[in-house]
Amino acid sequence: MVPIIIGVVVLAVIGGVVFFVMSRRRSVVAGRLEQFTQAGQAVAPAAKAQPAEGAKSSPLAARLDQLLTGRSFADNIGKELARADLKLTVAEYLAMHVILAFGVFAVVFFMKGLVWGILGAIVGLFVPRFYVGNQQKGRLVKFDNQLGDMLNLCVNGLRAGYSVMQALESVSKELPSPMSTEFKRVVQEMQLGLPMEQSLGNLTRRIPSKDLDFVVTAINVQREVGGNLAEILDTITFTIRERVRIKGEIETLTAQGMMTGYVISLLPIGLGIFLSLINPTYMGQMIEKGRFLFCGIGMIIAIILMIAIGFAIIMKIVNIEV
Repeated sequence: MVPIIIGVVVLAVIGGVVFFVMSRRRSVVAGRLEQFTQAGQAVAPAAKAQPAEGAKSSPLAARLDQLLTGRSFADNIGKELARADLKLTVAEYLAMHVILAFGVFAVVFFMKGLVWGILGAIVGLFVPRFYVGNQQKGRLVKFDNQLGDMLNLCVNGLRAGYSVMQALESVSKELPSPMSTEFKRVVQEMQLGLPMEQSLGNLTRRIPSKDLDFVVTAINVQREVGGNLAEILDTITFTIRERVRIKGEIETLTAQGMMTGYVISLLPIGLGIFLSLINPTYMGQMIEKGRFLFCGIGMIIAIILMIAIGFAIIMKIVNIEV
């Protein structure tokens, strides 16, 4: 039995590595063109580039992508991956859920038993989702912090005689990532023939920022009715900088409450793991076979639910919108 479990774990790890390598070898340009064609956008035939050499995916991944194409949940997952700037297909992302869940289940089942193996599989199932959400949040914070510098650069360029596209191109060259990465995509989309309004709309779908919505709306309105775009962006810059300043002050004032939520939520979980390690017999009575088995499992589920509800309430209290 032990060699079988070890073999399954090794295969799961190898499969995860293969999917990761495949995702990194995909052509970025080909991926962007795939998004244009999937969204039904009109792209010139000459722009349909072939994938780079060595960028072919496995037949299984290609088949899964074909089955998932056009489904609403797959489109939502693709949008989430684009917001996190992860070069993964939907099939690869879903396969990572299965691989991690199965691998964690096999390891924990071998060490602790069936019940702990199931709990470990549930945790492994949500790890990719947690990672993607964390990547999205980090990129959004960085983008919002760089937005003021981006607007200053655009305003200076417009006052120096640049066009809007030239100003956006200077942003893609001068500022660090993720600002430069996102506006480089905008410039490339416009060079491929997409209208500026559509390219900026794609940007707002990738970066769900309220401040960015103000900027894009101002640019679109100015292109329709005219006006001094430099002055408009200058006013928006002042507003955004004030919002960032106030948000920073609020985060400082609510840091203690947020840390309290993390400590209170993680303390019982950490204590339970610690007691399980130093005295497995004492904690094992909750899940031993017998008449108290379902009672113990019910207690564990109730504890997890109450911790989650309490943590959500604390985060809701300290999350003040500006």
